[in-house]
Amino acid sequence: MFNRRFLLAVLLCAAACLPVPPTASAVTEAQKTPAPSRSKASPSPKKSVSSQSTKKKKKKAKPKPATKKRAAPTSQPERRAEPQPEKKPDSEPVKRLPPGFSTPAPKPAGQGSAIVVEKSGAAEEEPAPTPEPESSHWWWPFGHSEYKYLTPAVRNAIDDAHVTRHRWRYIVVHNSGTRQGNAKAFDYYHRKVRKMPNGLAYHFVIGNGTSSGNGKVEIGPRWARQINGGHVHSDYLNSIALGVCLVGDYNRDKPTPEQLEALDELIRYLRHRVGKTDHQLAIVKAHRDINPPQWPTDCPGDRFPYPWLHSHFD
Repeated sequence: MFNRRFLLAVLLCAAACLPVPPTASAVTEAQKTPAPSRSKASPSPKKSVSSQSTKKKKKKAKPKPATKKRAAPTSQPERRAEPQPEKKPDSEPVKRLPPGFSTPAPKPAGQGSAIVVEKSGAAEEEPAPTPEPESSHWWWPFGHSEYKYLTPAVRNAIDDAHVTRHRWRYIVVHNSGTRQGNAKAFDYYHRKVRKMPNGLAYHFVIGNGTSSGNGKVEIGPRWARQINGGHVHSDYLNSIALGVCLVGDYNRDKPTPEQLEALDELIRYLRHRVGKTDHQLAIVKAHRDINPPQWPTDCPGDRFPYPWLHSHFD
């Protein structure tokens, strides 16, 4: 009995160790699935990725079709613009006018004028009358003269200019801001340093005895040519105001008595030479009293005798 049980246990163990035979369905599925081939010709997955990348690169490297560019027209030669002379302002830029001033109506320019003037220019119209005699200082063509500083040569130069009636409405008094100088020195400075094509910004200069005679009146080319001044910070005022410069720095010094006498003679003579506007002689102003308020100046200086100027010409 014991031997039978032992033999049965041995058989069961042997049966458990034996492999289980595959079923028919498993055999059919195994036949359907192909076994992986280990041939050397089949590329690995890495090689396939690299081949795809090279293919993409090759595709990118293909040249794009060239776009047709419009050819520049060569039938007509290029026209070069004719060089024009550079326009340099002879004075500072146009600014707003002080209150109370109005721009006069434009007048037709005269024919045959070959002078190139600044901005508004000077039109030659009806000439101003010759000076009339005064009680203290007077002038006659064939009479006696009481002028001390207006020599016959200076008066002739003033009279020879073709002055337009009613043009000059103001006479503006300046100081040079330097203790010495003359018309020639100031002309060089304005032309070379300030780059003013018409040179000396004033119409007249009165010396103080350093670089020219004490009280000597020098006439600038602007008066002879009857063109705008360059002495006020307004192009409009420069077109209707004569500029008279006294050599000196009147923040430190005072004008000499000879300069004041020469200034008195010159202003009185010019007032009659340019004539009246609206039944009024040319108005005399210091530079600081006529310059636009947005550009204040102390010219002709703190030590200039303003009461003397007002008492003589107001």
